[in-house]
Amino acid sequence: MTKKEEDIKKRVIDHLYWDNRVDASKIKVDVKESEITLKGSVENYNAREAAVLDAWQTRGVTKVNNEISVKYPPAYTIPSDKEIKSSVENLIAWNPNIDSTDIDIKIKNGFVDLEGTVDAYWKKTRVEQIASGVSGVLEITNKLAVVPTEDIVDKVVAEDIASSIDRKFSVDIEDVNIKVKDGKATLSGTVPNWSAYRAAIESAENTAGVTEIVDNIIIT
Repeated sequence: MTKKEEDIKKRVIDHLYWDNRVDASKIKVDVKESEITLKGSVENYNAREAAVLDAWQTRGVTKVNNEISVKYPPAYTIPSDKEIKSSVENLIAWNPNIDSTDIDIKIKNGFVDLEGTVDAYWKKTRVEQIASGVSGVLEITNKLAVVPTEDIVDKVVAEDIASSIDRKFSVDIEDVNIKVKDGKATLSGTVPNWSAYRAAIESAENTAGVTEIVDNIIIT
């Protein structure tokens, strides 16, 4: 392992141990150049997502592979699939910004499939975030399709994404290429860090008319 790899690994491990949401003692960190692989287990899905985010946010990291599994403590009574489904459905229904009418939740052994439609891309990501907070969830597959309620031409969608990125201080619009076809937004280019990457992706996620995002951005 090179000195650079050792430094990156130490920063990731330190960041994991700093995060009170994560039991870092059960996570193994492997590094190859600037690419991180996380292995081991955590006690809930939110902790898994937190660990991945911690790695992404660490200086020097350009890619994160997530191989962490969710293993609930032996003394914990894991909810049944029926209970998990009910909890997810209720939380989505109680969210004032999301119409759950066309959302279908399927669960098998703690594995959640989100199916159906929503009318905005940010709602697709929000539904997944809601499901991730439910006890008993082991994995989530987001199959929600985005069907906007109004037609917005691709040129306008691309311009709106670009304008949003250009207004942000954490990312340079010159670093990001944007193409939109039939609502599918493809973002490419190279950015210097995770903050710039997320700023660009969030601009696409929150733009009206986006139905799908192809992420080809590289962190250098």
